[in-house]
Amino acid sequence: MTEAPKGWDRNRMAARAAEELEDGMYVNLGIGIPTLVANYVGDKDITLQSENGMLGMGPFPYEGEEDPDLINAGKQTITELDRTSYFDSATSFGMIRGGKIAAAILGAMEVAENGDLANWMIPGKLIKGMGGAMDLVAGVGRVIVVMDHQNKAGESKILRECTLPLTGKGVVDRIITNLGVLDVVPGGLKIVELAEGISEDQIRQATQATIVA
Repeated sequence: MTEAPKGWDRNRMAARAAEELEDGMYVNLGIGIPTLVANYVGDKDITLQSENGMLGMGPFPYEGEEDPDLINAGKQTITELDRTSYFDSATSFGMIRGGKIAAAILGAMEVAENGDLANWMIPGKLIKGMGGAMDLVAGVGRVIVVMDHQNKAGESKILRECTLPLTGKGVVDRIITNLGVLDVVPGGLKIVELAEGISEDQIRQATQATIVA
């Protein structure tokens, strides 16, 4: 088996996802790589929302400055801002279900060429619950997925059809992986950008889904 192409690391993927954000946006960050996006917002006027009840998340704290009472939905310690507000989960999901959140940046186990998303469970494995992803993909204006292009066996995670239980049907707008950026378009996926050192042929070979010209 040939070695899988590497491309961007997790931090570079998060930084690329942060480029998708514009001033004034309210954005939810999912568990995993998406949580790193908070470190790359920079000077943009972005308000990050966490479904466990926080509006206005800052970046991760420096070592020794952690506050155990300030955590994101993935139970990681984070920082607050001058404008941070706190509320219960019902209010948080009211924002999400009411269409108040402009975009969600989520991780994924699988994405299909039609925008189907599977990111909440693997059959037979113990899970704690589905979390807020199903509400997010149904309620936000734009869904951006950040994920590894292939699994540890070198198999594509971007498929013609998802094999795992779905989080949402036809919900994904853009996919950012270690190999590049793809958009969900009629007929399949369109390559928008290639990671440094990755060729178009490499990303096509690593993708089971249909890539349109």
